[in-house]
This record gives sequence, structure tokens and C-alpha cells, in this order.
Amino acid sequence: MAPEWLLHQGEPLASATVLSHPEQLERLRLSCPEAADTAVLAGDPCFDRLLDLRRRRPALRRAFGAGDGRRLVVLNSTWGRASLAGSAGFAGLLRELTETLPLDEYRLCAVLHPNIWYGHGPGQVRSWLRRAEASGVLLVDPLEHWRQAVAAADCVIGDHGSVTYYAAALHLPVLLGTFPHDALDPASPVAALGRAAPRLCPGVPLREQIDAVIGGHMPGRYDRFAAQASSDPGASATLLRKLFHSLLGLPVPAGAAPTPPLPVPENLAAQRPSVPVRVLTTVRHSPGEPPEIAVARFADPSVEPDDLPGAGADCDNEPDAHTVACDDTTDSGRLPLADVVTCRARPGEPPGPRAAELLARYPYAALAAVPDGPGRCLVQGREGAGLLLSSLPRPDGFPDPCDPSVHASAAYAWYASGRPLAALADTGTITVTTGTIRHRVAVVKESW
Repeated sequence: MAPEWLLHQGEPLASATVLSHPEQLERLRLSCPEAADTAVLAGDPCFDRLLDLRRRRPALRRAFGAGDGRRLVVLNSTWGRASLAGSAGFAGLLRELTETLPLDEYRLCAVLHPNIWYGHGPGQVRSWLRRAEASGVLLVDPLEHWRQAVAAADCVIGDHGSVTYYAAALHLPVLLGTFPHDALDPASPVAALGRAAPRLCPGVPLREQIDAVIGGHMPGRYDRFAAQASSDPGASATLLRKLFHSLLGLPVPAGAAPTPPLPVPENLAAQRPSVPVRVLTTVRHSPGEPPEIAVARFADPSVEPDDLPGAGADCDNEPDAHTVACDDTTDSGRLPLADVVTCRARPGEPPGPRAAELLARYPYAALAAVPDGPGRCLVQGREGAGLLLSSLPRPDGFPDPCDPSVHASAAYAWYASGRPLAALADTGTITVTTGTIRHRVAVVKESW
């Protein structure tokens, strides 16, 4: 701690210098002994709220669209030129994340420091990240829901900022995208995390690195950082209230200080990509059994994807590739080439005529898909009746968060394998797999 921040004419500026852990007191005594007598250990109220959020982790994961078992990856950056967002490789990192992580197996969130948002302006930041957001990356509000995102995460990719440290202190896997060792006090816990946590390795596929750091994470790996996050976990609000009342000369109220729990966010799981999506599929169908269709979707990849887990000799077809595009995509030049055209749901608009309109407008599309409510979409081909495909509840009883566009791609896979589209309704239900995640989908013939 620089003395010029704490002293005026050799005297402490503050009546109380609040510290979160005793190790900070030792460093304060070394760097500015004149201020050491004003030090007060009061824990970390932000860390306390993160600890409280852990008990609602299942609800938080559902809120962020990861309740079905997909991996929630949080990309975090502090501010400044030495930060992850300030690095030359940040744009490439975002592009590789969105292009190579299957949309329905990973959920991506970006948590950027408020100084990034308000130093450059929200409009400029959203302009820089427009393609990432269109590819499915959730830009988390810098003041509201970042703690909920971290508490729900499977992995945090970050730098030397406090959010990455909090993630490690919550015993989460972390990957460092950049880390300026020379800009930090080597004795600080953050610097120690920089020496202990794995770094992103250029040239190694990001998906491989993310899966490895999650799968290889050992309980207790970051115990020392959890221990140094707070002098008194869970009690910071009470300690701070005691300090503030003493400074004001007021009696301290009895009992613990009330701390309202942070809310579970709403309407975050419904975000869908607006860029064209490249899809790989295979079909398995044994007589008397519901069809099983594997789907892997990639947001506008620059290289043709070839990874479809589960594809094997028992599939009815080799992995098939097709393109899905929404009619409001900014890349409208790709719409005439799409195999499946979709649209955004509009309240009160009938799906059948809308599907017919899409097929008339895009004559080279084989199917049109129109959402008809949460987890539902109508799929219409160029001949015969349409199909209504609806997500069935998950085994745990919660709604399946699967994007209905996945159902449309499953229907296209069935059709592209040489089977009549209408025959899919005869099966009653199908199983759609996205990686290791299984979705049960009801299929009903629809006419209007």
C-alpha cells in the first residue's frame, strides 16, 4: 500500500483502515507503518455474499442456462492494459471460445470490470463484443449479477483481478489468460495465485484446456487462497456495523447485521445466438425404439467443425452438416444458403403461416422452424403437415432449457437421412443428445 494514499503530512488520512485479512496488516506495517495503528480487520462482505450464494448453486445454474449439465464458463477481466481484456489476444480468445465450444454443451458469460464499461462507455463495449454476444456469450451486468455468475460457474478464465481470486477462493477451477507478475506485490495472495494457477497455453485447443482444468481439479487445491480471502468468513457485515457505530459514537445494535441475500437472476437462460449456426448430426433408429439424434451446434465457425461425440458404427448415417440461420441475423447474406430458417417468437403470431412465409421467402431452405412457446417449435417442410416438437421435463422435474432450434436440427437430420418428415411423428417421442446431455422431445403432427 503506497504511503501517499494513506498519509497527509505524515499523519493517517483515515480514522480506520479496513483490512480483510491479517496478512494485509503485515504488509501495511512494512509499507506504511504510520497507518498500522488505524487498521481494523473486518473480513470481506463481497466474499461473504459469494459464500452465501453457494447454497443456491443449482438454482443459479438453471438461471444461467446450465441446469441441464452443460458447463458454465465465465470469462473475467479486470481493467487496464495488463488485464485480459486489454491484451492483444483477447479478441482471438473470444472468437475461439464461441467457434469451438458447442453451443449446447457450454454456456459462456463475460464478466468485465465496471471501469471497462464506464471508462469506454457501455455502447463502445457492446460494439466491441457484438459478435461474441450474437454468438451466444452473455454479457453480465458489471454491478448486478457477476457474483451469481461466478458462484454458478464450472470454470473461470481470468487474470489478476479480484473476481478470479474469488473464484479460486470458492474452490472453482481457474485458468489465467494473462497475469502481470511484475505489477503485483510478490508477497500478496493474488501474486501467489498467479504462481499456482494454470495458464492458457497458446496452440492447444481451448476446449481441451477447459475440460482438462475442470476434470483435473482437485478438492483443496486452493484452500490457502480461501483461508486468506477473509479474516472472519460470514461475519463481515456485523464487524463493519460495529466499526461504523463506534466511529459515530452510537451503541451497536444486538445480533448479527441483516444482509439480504442476492437474488437469483431471471430471463438469462433464454438468450439465443443470432449468427448463422453450423450443425453436425447423426441418427440412430432401431425398430421399436425411439430415434436418438445427436446434435452439435457451433456459432458461425471459420473452420468446418468435425467433432460429434457419440458418432459411431451404430449410427444410421455418417455425421451430416447443415446450416441454421435466423431471419433477423445481421449476416443476412447467408440466409439464402441456410438449410433451416428460423425466426424469433412473436406473441400472438400463429406459427403455421409464419413458417409458410419463411419457406416462400427462402426457396432453398428445406425446413422452417418457428418457436411456439418455451421449449417448443413448429417445424415445417415443403410437403405434408408440420411437426410440433416440445421439450419434455427433465428427470429432476425442471423444464429442459434446450434451445428449440436444436429440435429443428434433429428434425432436419431425420429428413436428410432419407426418411419422410411426417414419419417422425409416428415415433411419438425422440431423444436428442447434445454431447453427454440427453433431451426427451415429444413430436406431434400439426396442421392448420
